[in-house]
Amino acid sequence: MRQSSPRGRFMRLASLGAVAALVGLGFTAPAQAAAVIPGVDEIVSSPNIRQIANVPKTGAFAPESALNSDLAFQGKYAYAGNYNGFTVYDVSNPAAPQAITQLVCPGGQNDLSIYGNLLFTATDSVRNNDSCSSVAVPNSEPETVPRWEGIRIWDISDPRNPQYVKSVHTTCGSHTLTLVPGKGKEKKKAVYVYVSSYNTSSSSLPNCALPHDKISIVKVPLKKPAEAAIAATPVLFEDGGFPGDSNSTATSGCHDITAYPEKDLAAGACMGDGVLFDISNPVAPKVVTTVRDAENFAFWHSATFNNNATKIVFTDELGGGGGATCNPTIGPDKGADAVYDIKGKGKKAKLVFQSYFKIPRENASTENCVAHNGSLIPVPGRDIIVQAWYQGGISVWDFTDSKKPKEIAYWERGPLSNERLIVGGAWSAYWYNGHIYSNDIQKGFDVLKIDDRRLGKAAKKKSWQINPQTQTSYSKW
Repeated sequence: MRQSSPRGRFMRLASLGAVAALVGLGFTAPAQAAAVIPGVDEIVSSPNIRQIANVPKTGAFAPESALNSDLAFQGKYAYAGNYNGFTVYDVSNPAAPQAITQLVCPGGQNDLSIYGNLLFTATDSVRNNDSCSSVAVPNSEPETVPRWEGIRIWDISDPRNPQYVKSVHTTCGSHTLTLVPGKGKEKKKAVYVYVSSYNTSSSSLPNCALPHDKISIVKVPLKKPAEAAIAATPVLFEDGGFPGDSNSTATSGCHDITAYPEKDLAAGACMGDGVLFDISNPVAPKVVTTVRDAENFAFWHSATFNNNATKIVFTDELGGGGGATCNPTIGPDKGADAVYDIKGKGKKAKLVFQSYFKIPRENASTENCVAHNGSLIPVPGRDIIVQAWYQGGISVWDFTDSKKPKEIAYWERGPLSNERLIVGGAWSAYWYNGHIYSNDIQKGFDVLKIDDRRLGKAAKKKSWQINPQTQTSYSKW
């Protein structure tokens, strides 16, 4: 939730409680959605998945307003974002993770990624400076008042003692960020940070004037990260992108970009547009093709390639993440995933819609639930993803058949309250070295174990580093 500006992930509809504005959409839920809703804090799941650990939020991260956010992994450590900073967990024993560092540095969302000894965090909250003691600056303040938002760079050579290295200011801040390694002579010398940000306001905001049809690309010299600087600000939507309508958000930037550097591709979830990019030149991404779904997609939120980069799963964050949208009124096609096949190659590639997927369970009116962050499970020959659905819980589903996706496992908690909608649930759910890790907005850090023959030998595949927004093929694991 944006702390001082209406551009944030939850701000759009969080104040609407159960999202009464969505009630009139009139879709019929599938028959299986009529299951009994769990009680407050009650845990339910399919028999093939179980929780093996939970570490509650503590200290400055404990308040309801201190939302847990994204995750990244390296070695025996998991790095977990929070609107007030980040936590480092030792997960060498997944059944007993240990919080070894909690670093307080406010600036939502603090989504994060890792490259070598460097950690990058995204700040999408207008601050009075780039320090960890900064305070939020309301948009009502005059433009002469100092403002900062963008990315922060940390040295994590010692995970127990991260060191603040550098900040880079970016236009519209950094809602999310994506790492793209340098190529050729720069492969071992630099990494690029694609900074996604956007403006859903009808008026120009300080540091985020409309139109905002670009991303910021920061070049980070690996041996001299303190020299990081903006290398380019390419305009992605020269025609202005999708203009918006009563169902879908206008495009004024990108919410999230997932890169697949080995394939020279990236997938952009850009508010009103789904985008396929050519990133063969990391500092000059080119739009290959775009796709729109004005009927069922309200806000293109994130994307995941399959291992062969022949498909993309896009998510629709209907309600901005703060609304109850997993119910019969909203139906199965809104607030869902959409599976697209990539047909053709190079400049002739097109995105072809195949199907929607939405969890087949009804949630309470006090539960924010919608498609959110997930990652592939490394099962050669199959396309299987684990995904967070906020208070809808965690779902594992198979889209090997693009036209007939099916859920194979689920785990969820009951609502946080029966009286009011409290923003909560699994922000992100990712596979890392045989386990599922989730950062629950209110309940803390969860570890789950799935036992299912359809995953084959996935648990034996090991990776040194995982940034879900920078995909690598299974052959690298």
